[in-house]
Amino acid sequence: MSSLSIQTPKHQEAGVSSDIHQLKERYQAAGQGHLFTFYDSLSAEEQQELVDQLEALNVERVNRIHRKVTTCPSPMLSNQAALLTPLPEECFDSTLEAPKEKILEWQTIGLNQISQNKVAVVLLAGGQGTRLGSSAPKGCYDIGLPSNKTLFQIQAERILKLQNLAQQQPGAVPNVVIPWYVMTSGPTRPATVAYFKENNYFGLESSNIVFFEQGTLPCLTFDGKIMMESKSRIAVAPDGNGGVYAALRGTGVLANMAERKIEYLHAYCVDNCLVRVADPVFFGYCVQKNADCGAKVVRKLSPDEPVGVICLRNSAFNVVEYSEIDEEVAHAINPKNGQLSFGAGNIVNHFYTLDFLNKVESFEGDLEYHIARKKIKTVDMQTGDVIAPKQVNGMKLEMFVFDVFPFTERMAVLEVDRPEEFSPLKNAPGTGQDCPETSRRDILQQHVRFIEAAGGKVIVGEDDVQIEGAPTLELSPLVTYSGEGLTDIVAGKTLRTPLKINSLEELKSAVF
Repeated sequence: MSSLSIQTPKHQEAGVSSDIHQLKERYQAAGQGHLFTFYDSLSAEEQQELVDQLEALNVERVNRIHRKVTTCPSPMLSNQAALLTPLPEECFDSTLEAPKEKILEWQTIGLNQISQNKVAVVLLAGGQGTRLGSSAPKGCYDIGLPSNKTLFQIQAERILKLQNLAQQQPGAVPNVVIPWYVMTSGPTRPATVAYFKENNYFGLESSNIVFFEQGTLPCLTFDGKIMMESKSRIAVAPDGNGGVYAALRGTGVLANMAERKIEYLHAYCVDNCLVRVADPVFFGYCVQKNADCGAKVVRKLSPDEPVGVICLRNSAFNVVEYSEIDEEVAHAINPKNGQLSFGAGNIVNHFYTLDFLNKVESFEGDLEYHIARKKIKTVDMQTGDVIAPKQVNGMKLEMFVFDVFPFTERMAVLEVDRPEEFSPLKNAPGTGQDCPETSRRDILQQHVRFIEAAGGKVIVGEDDVQIEGAPTLELSPLVTYSGEGLTDIVAGKTLRTPLKINSLEELKSAVF
């Protein structure tokens, strides 16, 4: 079976004709007539390329977005403390403080939902590994584990293991499936699809992996003019991870989910090597809360840690960037638990009901867009020369995936243990923070904790070349999803590193 690869359709505006004169008039009326400056000098093929792009573009929407982002003042410009309030207690829980029995209850609820094929996963994987020194999709990056597994493979194997665990639930359907919807960008799509195919989809059924592409928006000058990257092509950029909502709808993914009778979704970013894909504890928590939207958070390490915080802004759920919170608010302490009042650090790890995702279209026009000021290669409209600017000369418009939070009716926020669930890969090798070495360290250290929590002991062998102080003990996700299933094998036993364990049989052979 081949994987389902959904193409992004070209949505033409109602009333748009392929007649070039009507198209020119429409763009002239929108104040974007300059896009035809070089039209008459183009070859027939180039002319068609430009016309196709302009017919597919909703230029009026682009103008509306520009007006909105440049005329609406930020709600954070004044009176910050009065605008921000901590998360309500009734929508917030913590795995760091909840009784083990409660966590087990959530896990059981989640596994039951998975066992009925009601759960799917959306992976935000549009980024390239540019900052890591790689031009490949970030999910293809090898963080240096003994197995050389990439981020894609680690996450795929977690899905495989979780399907197996859910299959063992009483009343499970005959074939438990967690469909995986992988959002790429234009530049990363071919390489991502090829990588999955070359690796036989990492053991998953290819028909249950759906590739779709996030949308784009034109790059703009500061006065709202659409920029051109060549005489026959406008300059575009991905519309941010918040573009996932329009992409899910526009590419037919939501319809595909409905056909599969999916009810609940987990969405996350590819660069977190510790992500618990389709985490049953998270699903169970959100389902028990009857939430339409949920988010995992980690406890801020300090008031000054540069991470966005989930809280209430103007009585609505929101992610507030650290730069938008003044010092007094950032240092405020909750007297009930002694923790930061604004300490729910955002890690882009979300739960949705399918019903909620279907409602996004109704309030999409009210979502925020954010300006990223950039140096953008563009065509000089006087000479036709391509200019590589030395100064910022334009803007890219993007949405963030959490921009839907203010529109939720029933939000649930679950605090999780950072060392167990969050280790982002952002920076180049050797930087010492959020880099390949720290990702590798955090996985290996977690695997040591898995063994120790199951009653085993880990001894560092003399020939173990440790990186970042982590013993070289790697457990395949096919062996254990989150530490379960190890006690009968390792309790009272010892393991000597370095070790790479791919199966329970290998684990049994390694203990002494």
